[in-house]
Amino acid sequence: MRSPFFVLPARRVASSAVLLGLFVAGSSCSSSSGSATAASAPVTIALVPTSTVPSETIAPTTVAPTTTTTDPGPPVYPLTGIPVADPVIAARPALVVKIDNAGGARPQTGFNAADIVFEEIVNAHITRFAMVFQSRDSDPVGPIRSGRIQDINLFGSYNRPLFAWSGGNKTVTAAVDASDLVNLSQLRVGVYFRTTDKPVPHNLYSRTSALWKKAPAGSQPPVRQFSYRRDGDAVAGSPSAGVDVKLDSIKVNWKWNAAKGLYFRQMGGNAHFDAAGGQVTTNNVVVLAMNYLPGISDSPDAQTIGTGEAYVFTGGNYVHATWTRTDRLLPFVLTADDGSVVGLTPGRTFVELPRVDLTQPLPAP
Repeated sequence: MRSPFFVLPARRVASSAVLLGLFVAGSSCSSSSGSATAASAPVTIALVPTSTVPSETIAPTTVAPTTTTTDPGPPVYPLTGIPVADPVIAARPALVVKIDNAGGARPQTGFNAADIVFEEIVNAHITRFAMVFQSRDSDPVGPIRSGRIQDINLFGSYNRPLFAWSGGNKTVTAAVDASDLVNLSQLRVGVYFRTTDKPVPHNLYSRTSALWKKAPAGSQPPVRQFSYRRDGDAVAGSPSAGVDVKLDSIKVNWKWNAAKGLYFRQMGGNAHFDAAGGQVTTNNVVVLAMNYLPGISDSPDAQTIGTGEAYVFTGGNYVHATWTRTDRLLPFVLTADDGSVVGLTPGRTFVELPRVDLTQPLPAP
């Protein structure tokens, strides 16, 4: 049974997989030139399950069933797989913050504090980031810009996440309001401010600590989005120095640093820095090849439900895989060519969403 809160027209991905999610083609830019308005109460939108599990009839047997117990290990933060240090923080909802990537917005703040970061293509051959926070804070975070229609499907698996953005046109705003994303735009809550070191509209910021205070009562943490290796598990795949990714006119390179156990980001041939300090890094790089369909305002619309090619870089190795996602409320599943589920290194993950055939894994160093 499909959730009635947001209905989008169905599309077919080029790989011939049938999309089970429903889409509205489109997107928009926000007019973020004004300052934040006074706060209003955040909106809570009920989430209706997309399916029910039928009861199963088990034939009677005279043989007692055998029970196998697997030690689940200590509780972990759902978006990093790292053991929980603070149960209060582990109970927070996911917070998605849309981040500008125009030249005037750099360096941005928050990359190295976010649990997961997505990079998606938007209009005029520009990318935009979505920083997803849960286990850590970034005070401040930004610059914050507008959302896209594609964000509604992309973040449906995060269990009614808080959605921090500068706002959008009537079409996008109505779509966000009708979805299970909690609209915390600058037009809804008064926790945004503008800095003087960057020009408008590239200077809108907030604080994750302030945004979390706007969470509706009863907000729940997200479910785990990826599988993670446990201590002692071997790293799958083959050694690789990293990856080159092209997102239209944006050229991105990730290089593995074995001494630090991190991937370091370059953009346009230069190191990409976080204003909070240091080059942008991550523990895992996950590249999901996307089909983009035309949307409104010339903004591409990533088809994030279906299946496609995936490239996973973790622990200095490369794993060729397939991504599969059958519903917007479910996470991406990464399946290696041998049929196994790809296990990431516990820690932070950066997800790139380029078009098909624009990813080049690098050979072993």
